[in-house]
Amino acid sequence: MENILEVKNLNKKYENFELKDVTLKLPKGMIMGFIGENGAGKTTTIKSILNIIDYKGEIKIFNLDSKKNEKKIKEDIGVVLDDMFFPEILTPNDIDSILKSIYKNWDSSLYYKYLTNFNLPSNKVIKTFSKGMRKKLEIITALSHHPKLLILDEPTSGLDPIVRNDIIDIFQDFIQDEECSILLSSHITTDLERIADYITFINDGKIVLSKTKDELLDQYGIVKCTDEEFKKIDKNDYVKYRKMKYEYEVLVENKKDFKVKYDIKVIDKITLDDLMVLMIKGEK
Repeated sequence: MENILEVKNLNKKYENFELKDVTLKLPKGMIMGFIGENGAGKTTTIKSILNIIDYKGEIKIFNLDSKKNEKKIKEDIGVVLDDMFFPEILTPNDIDSILKSIYKNWDSSLYYKYLTNFNLPSNKVIKTFSKGMRKKLEIITALSHHPKLLILDEPTSGLDPIVRNDIIDIFQDFIQDEECSILLSSHITTDLERIADYITFINDGKIVLSKTKDELLDQYGIVKCTDEEFKKIDKNDYVKYRKMKYEYEVLVENKKDFKVKYDIKVIDKITLDDLMVLMIKGEK
Protein backbone atom coordinates (compact mmCIF):
# COMPACT_ATOMS: atom_id res chain seq x y z
CA MET A 1 0.00 0.00 0.00
CA GLU A 2 1.41 3.37 -1.03
CA ASN A 3 2.03 5.86 1.77
CA ILE A 4 1.12 9.52 1.36
CA LEU A 5 3.04 10.45 4.55
CA GLU A 6 6.04 8.78 6.20
CA VAL A 7 7.69 9.98 9.40
CA LYS A 8 10.84 8.17 10.49
CA ASN A 9 12.84 8.69 13.69
CA LEU A 10 11.53 12.22 14.26
CA ASN A 11 13.23 13.94 17.19
CA LYS A 12 12.69 17.42 18.60
CA LYS A 13 14.03 18.63 21.94
CA TYR A 14 12.80 21.50 24.08
CA GLU A 15 13.87 22.43 27.59
CA ASN A 16 11.08 20.44 29.27
CA PHE A 17 9.91 18.10 26.50
CA GLU A 18 11.16 16.06 23.59
CA LEU A 19 9.89 13.91 20.75
CA LYS A 20 11.74 10.59 20.73
CA ASP A 21 12.08 8.64 17.48
CA VAL A 22 8.50 9.26 16.36
CA THR A 23 7.71 6.99 13.41
CA LEU A 24 4.40 6.63 11.57
CA LYS A 25 3.03 5.85 8.10
CA LEU A 26 -0.23 7.11 6.62
CA PRO A 27 -1.38 5.15 3.55
CA LYS A 28 -3.10 6.80 0.61
CA GLY A 29 -6.89 7.00 0.89
CA MET A 30 -6.92 6.61 4.70
CA ILE A 31 -7.72 8.66 7.80
CA MET A 32 -5.33 8.40 10.74
CA GLY A 33 -6.58 9.49 14.15
CA PHE A 34 -3.71 10.94 16.19
CA ILE A 35 -4.43 10.75 19.91
CA GLY A 36 -2.73 11.55 23.21
CA GLU A 37 -3.22 13.82 26.20
CA ASN A 38 -2.31 17.53 26.16
CA GLY A 39 1.45 17.96 25.95
CA ALA A 40 2.04 14.43 24.61
CA GLY A 41 3.61 15.68 21.38
CA LYS A 42 0.79 15.74 18.81
CA THR A 43 1.12 19.40 17.85
CA THR A 44 4.94 19.26 17.85
CA THR A 45 4.77 16.29 15.49
CA ILE A 46 2.33 18.09 13.18
CA LYS A 47 4.39 21.29 13.14
CA SER A 48 7.48 19.23 12.28
CA ILE A 49 5.63 17.57 9.39
CA LEU A 50 4.68 21.04 8.13
CA ASN A 51 8.24 22.41 8.54
CA ILE A 52 6.98 25.07 10.92
CA ILE A 53 9.66 24.05 13.43
CA ASP A 54 13.11 22.53 12.95
CA TYR A 55 13.61 18.84 13.75
CA LYS A 56 15.89 15.85 13.31
CA GLY A 57 14.70 12.84 11.36
CA GLU A 58 13.16 11.99 8.01
CA ILE A 59 9.75 13.11 6.74
CA LYS A 60 8.41 12.21 3.30
CA ILE A 61 5.16 13.57 1.86
CA PHE A 62 3.94 12.30 -1.53
CA ASN A 63 7.19 10.29 -1.50
CA LEU A 64 9.22 13.53 -1.51
CA ASP A 65 11.60 14.85 1.14
CA SER A 66 9.53 17.48 2.94
CA LYS A 67 12.43 19.87 3.53
CA LYS A 68 13.85 19.77 0.01
CA ASN A 69 10.44 20.02 -1.68
CA GLU A 70 8.58 22.26 0.76
CA LYS A 71 7.08 24.67 -1.77
CA LYS A 72 5.87 21.95 -4.12
CA ILE A 73 4.40 19.87 -1.29
CA LYS A 74 2.53 22.73 0.44
CA GLU A 75 0.42 23.32 -2.67
CA ASP A 76 -1.23 19.94 -2.05
CA ILE A 77 -1.67 20.11 1.73
CA GLY A 78 -4.70 21.54 3.54
CA VAL A 79 -4.00 22.59 7.13
CA VAL A 80 -6.04 23.44 10.23
CA LEU A 81 -4.03 24.05 13.40
CA ASP A 82 -5.42 24.53 16.88
CA ASP A 83 -3.67 27.91 17.21
CA MET A 84 -4.31 28.95 13.62
CA PHE A 85 -6.07 32.22 12.93
CA PHE A 86 -6.85 34.75 10.23
CA PRO A 87 -6.40 38.50 10.80
CA GLU A 88 -9.65 39.64 12.41
CA ILE A 89 -10.09 42.63 10.09
CA LEU A 90 -10.49 40.34 7.05
CA THR A 91 -13.78 39.03 5.67
CA PRO A 92 -14.26 35.64 3.94
CA ASN A 93 -14.40 37.63 0.68
CA ASP A 94 -10.93 38.99 1.46
CA ILE A 95 -9.63 35.48 2.13
CA ASP A 96 -10.90 34.32 -1.24
CA SER A 97 -9.13 37.22 -2.99
CA ILE A 98 -5.87 36.52 -1.16
CA LEU A 99 -5.78 32.73 -1.51
CA LYS A 100 -6.74 32.58 -5.16
CA SER A 101 -3.43 34.36 -5.83
CA ILE A 102 -1.50 31.89 -3.67
CA TYR A 103 -2.88 28.46 -4.57
CA LYS A 104 -2.90 27.33 -8.20
CA ASN A 105 -5.87 25.06 -7.53
CA TRP A 106 -7.91 27.50 -5.43
CA ASP A 107 -11.60 26.90 -6.19
CA SER A 108 -13.71 29.98 -5.44
CA SER A 109 -16.97 28.28 -6.37
CA LEU A 110 -16.29 25.44 -3.93
CA TYR A 111 -15.25 27.94 -1.24
CA TYR A 112 -18.48 29.92 -1.54
CA LYS A 113 -20.51 26.72 -1.64
CA TYR A 114 -19.01 25.74 1.71
CA LEU A 115 -19.68 29.23 3.11
CA THR A 116 -23.33 28.87 2.16
CA ASN A 117 -23.60 25.33 3.52
CA PHE A 118 -22.18 26.40 6.88
CA ASN A 119 -24.15 29.66 7.05
CA LEU A 120 -21.06 31.86 7.17
CA PRO A 121 -21.48 35.46 5.97
CA SER A 122 -18.99 36.34 3.25
CA ASN A 123 -18.90 40.09 3.92
CA LYS A 124 -18.54 40.30 7.71
CA VAL A 125 -15.17 40.73 9.43
CA ILE A 126 -13.81 37.71 11.24
CA LYS A 127 -13.68 39.50 14.60
CA THR A 128 -17.50 39.25 14.69
CA PHE A 129 -17.35 35.45 14.28
CA SER A 130 -17.75 33.03 17.17
CA LYS A 131 -15.07 30.40 17.87
CA GLY A 132 -17.13 27.79 16.09
CA MET A 133 -17.60 30.02 13.04
CA ARG A 134 -13.87 30.70 12.85
CA LYS A 135 -13.09 26.99 13.03
CA LYS A 136 -15.55 26.28 10.22
CA LEU A 137 -13.89 28.99 8.12
CA GLU A 138 -10.47 27.42 8.70
CA ILE A 139 -11.74 24.01 7.60
CA ILE A 140 -13.44 25.49 4.52
CA THR A 141 -10.22 27.25 3.56
CA ALA A 142 -8.17 24.07 3.98
CA LEU A 143 -10.51 22.17 1.65
CA SER A 144 -10.98 24.77 -1.08
CA HIS A 145 -7.73 24.32 -2.98
CA HIS A 146 -8.26 20.59 -3.59
CA PRO A 147 -5.43 19.26 -1.39
CA LYS A 148 -4.31 15.63 -1.46
CA LEU A 149 -3.44 15.57 2.24
CA LEU A 150 -5.31 17.21 5.11
CA ILE A 151 -3.40 17.79 8.35
CA LEU A 152 -5.82 18.77 11.07
CA ASP A 153 -5.09 19.64 14.70
CA GLU A 154 -8.32 19.67 16.74
CA PRO A 155 -10.44 20.76 13.75
CA THR A 156 -13.82 20.13 15.40
CA SER A 157 -13.10 21.58 18.85
CA GLY A 158 -15.71 24.15 19.85
CA LEU A 159 -18.25 22.88 17.34
CA ASP A 160 -21.66 21.49 18.24
CA PRO A 161 -22.51 17.86 17.37
CA ILE A 162 -24.61 18.83 14.33
CA VAL A 163 -21.82 20.81 12.68
CA ARG A 164 -19.24 18.16 13.67
CA ASN A 165 -21.37 15.58 11.93
CA ASP A 166 -21.48 17.70 8.75
CA ILE A 167 -17.70 18.17 8.79
CA ILE A 168 -17.06 14.47 9.35
CA ASP A 169 -19.21 13.75 6.30
CA ILE A 170 -17.03 16.15 4.29
CA PHE A 171 -13.88 14.40 5.52
CA GLN A 172 -15.28 11.02 4.47
CA ASP A 173 -16.17 12.40 1.04
CA PHE A 174 -12.64 13.80 0.76
CA ILE A 175 -11.03 10.34 0.85
CA GLN A 176 -13.57 8.53 -1.33
CA ASP A 177 -11.39 8.54 -4.45
CA GLU A 178 -8.69 6.71 -2.43
CA GLU A 179 -6.09 9.24 -3.56
CA CYS A 180 -6.33 11.63 -0.60
CA SER A 181 -5.57 11.12 3.10
CA ILE A 182 -6.14 12.83 6.46
CA LEU A 183 -3.99 13.08 9.58
CA LEU A 184 -6.49 14.08 12.25
CA SER A 185 -5.48 14.99 15.80
CA SER A 186 -8.48 15.18 18.10
CA HIS A 187 -9.58 14.83 21.71
CA ILE A 188 -13.07 13.91 20.51
CA THR A 189 -12.36 10.20 20.29
CA THR A 190 -15.95 9.28 19.38
CA ASP A 191 -15.41 11.12 16.08
CA LEU A 192 -12.25 9.10 15.46
CA GLU A 193 -14.01 5.83 16.30
CA ARG A 194 -16.49 6.71 13.58
CA ILE A 195 -14.18 7.74 10.72
CA ALA A 196 -10.55 6.76 11.37
CA ASP A 197 -8.91 3.83 9.57
CA TYR A 198 -5.79 3.96 11.74
CA ILE A 199 -5.14 5.11 15.30
CA THR A 200 -1.72 6.37 16.36
CA PHE A 201 -1.28 7.01 20.08
CA ILE A 202 1.52 9.25 21.35
CA ASN A 203 2.46 9.64 25.01
CA ASP A 204 5.31 11.65 26.52
CA GLY A 205 6.86 12.22 23.09
CA LYS A 206 6.86 8.54 22.08
CA ILE A 207 4.56 6.54 19.82
CA VAL A 208 2.94 3.97 22.09
CA LEU A 209 1.05 2.16 19.35
CA SER A 210 -0.09 2.61 15.75
CA LYS A 211 -2.67 0.13 14.46
CA THR A 212 -5.77 -0.08 12.34
CA LYS A 213 -8.81 1.08 14.27
CA ASP A 214 -10.61 -2.23 13.69
CA GLU A 215 -7.65 -4.22 14.97
CA LEU A 216 -7.46 -2.02 18.04
CA LEU A 217 -11.15 -2.02 18.96
CA ASP A 218 -11.78 -5.66 18.02
CA GLN A 219 -8.74 -7.31 19.60
CA TYR A 220 -8.06 -5.18 22.69
CA GLY A 221 -10.33 -5.44 25.72
CA ILE A 222 -10.70 -4.76 29.44
CA VAL A 223 -10.83 -7.56 32.00
CA LYS A 224 -12.40 -6.71 35.36
CA CYS A 225 -11.28 -9.03 38.11
CA THR A 226 -10.69 -9.44 41.84
CA ASP A 227 -7.33 -9.16 43.59
CA GLU A 228 -7.09 -12.96 43.78
CA GLU A 229 -7.85 -13.35 40.05
CA PHE A 230 -5.36 -10.66 39.11
CA LYS A 231 -2.51 -12.39 40.94
CA LYS A 232 -2.99 -15.42 38.66
CA ILE A 233 -2.46 -13.40 35.46
CA ASP A 234 0.99 -13.55 33.89
CA LYS A 235 2.50 -10.07 33.37
CA ASN A 236 3.22 -10.95 29.75
CA ASP A 237 -0.50 -11.45 29.08
CA TYR A 238 -1.64 -7.88 29.70
CA VAL A 239 -0.59 -4.40 28.60
CA LYS A 240 -1.47 -2.27 31.65
CA TYR A 241 -3.68 -2.49 34.73
CA ARG A 242 -5.36 -0.15 37.20
CA LYS A 243 -6.30 -1.01 40.77
CA MET A 244 -9.75 0.42 41.44
CA LYS A 245 -11.62 0.57 44.74
CA TYR A 246 -13.27 -2.83 44.43
CA GLU A 247 -11.60 -4.48 41.43
CA TYR A 248 -8.78 -4.43 38.90
CA GLU A 249 -9.13 -3.19 35.33
CA VAL A 250 -6.72 -5.02 33.06
CA LEU A 251 -5.98 -4.01 29.46
CA VAL A 252 -5.36 -7.06 27.25
CA GLU A 253 -4.11 -7.04 23.67
CA ASN A 254 -5.76 -10.25 22.45
CA LYS A 255 -9.18 -10.96 23.91
CA LYS A 256 -9.55 -14.34 22.20
CA ASP A 257 -6.27 -15.83 23.47
CA PHE A 258 -6.80 -14.38 26.95
CA LYS A 259 -10.28 -15.93 27.24
CA VAL A 260 -8.93 -19.36 26.33
CA LYS A 261 -5.92 -19.23 28.66
CA TYR A 262 -7.70 -17.91 31.74
CA ASP A 263 -11.22 -19.23 31.12
CA ILE A 264 -12.62 -15.69 31.27
CA LYS A 265 -16.17 -15.51 29.96
CA VAL A 266 -16.63 -11.73 29.73
CA ILE A 267 -14.11 -9.20 28.42
CA ASP A 268 -15.43 -5.68 27.97
CA LYS A 269 -15.06 -3.88 24.66
CA ILE A 270 -12.66 -0.97 24.69
CA THR A 271 -13.13 2.62 23.60
CA LEU A 272 -10.32 4.99 22.63
CA ASP A 273 -10.96 6.89 25.86
CA ASP A 274 -10.52 3.65 27.84
CA LEU A 275 -7.32 2.93 25.96
CA MET A 276 -5.84 6.36 26.66
CA VAL A 277 -6.68 6.26 30.36
CA LEU A 278 -5.27 2.78 30.93
CA MET A 279 -2.14 3.37 28.83
CA ILE A 280 -1.38 6.65 30.61
CA LYS A 281 -2.61 5.97 34.15
CA GLY A 282 -2.13 2.21 34.27
CA GLU A 283 0.78 0.23 35.68
CA LYS A 284 2.69 -2.70 34.24
